[in-house]
Amino acid sequence: MSTNTELMDMYEDYYADGEVAEKRAIAARQSLGHIRKITEGQTFNSVIDIGAGEGAVLSEMSNAAFAQQFAAVEISNSGLDAINARRIKNLASADQFDGYKIPHPDKSFDLALAIHVLEHVEHERMFLYEAKRVSKKLYIEVPLELTKDLDKSIRMSGPYGHINFYTPGSFENLLKTCGFKVESLMVFPHDIEYEQYLSGKAKGWLKYQIRQNFLKIAPKHATRNMVYMAGALCSAE
Repeated sequence: MSTNTELMDMYEDYYADGEVAEKRAIAARQSLGHIRKITEGQTFNSVIDIGAGEGAVLSEMSNAAFAQQFAAVEISNSGLDAINARRIKNLASADQFDGYKIPHPDKSFDLALAIHVLEHVEHERMFLYEAKRVSKKLYIEVPLELTKDLDKSIRMSGPYGHINFYTPGSFENLLKTCGFKVESLMVFPHDIEYEQYLSGKAKGWLKYQIRQNFLKIAPKHATRNMVYMAGALCSAE
């Protein structure tokens, strides 16, 4: 996300694509599972989704009664239109923002979400400082694409606007040097539903088994050689 006009234009009609919507619905179910795992035993009254896309994650959260009140900020008009069309229960507000300025007072929310947003952000620290300002805790999720095949990751993710690439260590260091206390950081393989959506039933099942077992057996080697996701639950120090 950026104040750059070209980047805003890139995402302007992104969420009007039905194929993208199906993929993001599957990804939203996956991310909600990650959030539940990493926040197990904690409850939150209010949640804001920063870079909410078309509202798939908030919709899943609302249906699951994860919190009492929700809010969204999103850079694209197509995303906001899709969020409003969902009529998400207990959605208090859905606002457009430039990627950096969130129109809410300090510590307005118990939990902020930034799910697969940071890899798009031109000024990561500006984004994180603002997320920290409006929330008591932050759940942030990124793809781990800084592997030995970085050139391949750049080719594959470039068309989707990925400009930042992470390892578990570089991700955690960024959060800590922005003044967050990292309460928990977990590395996740893709769910089988997501793998099968991308690769078909048989190949997707095989990729799921390989990625999951590699991570269990040799986590450091796994993240150097294959793409995973990292989710971190943070609070301000």
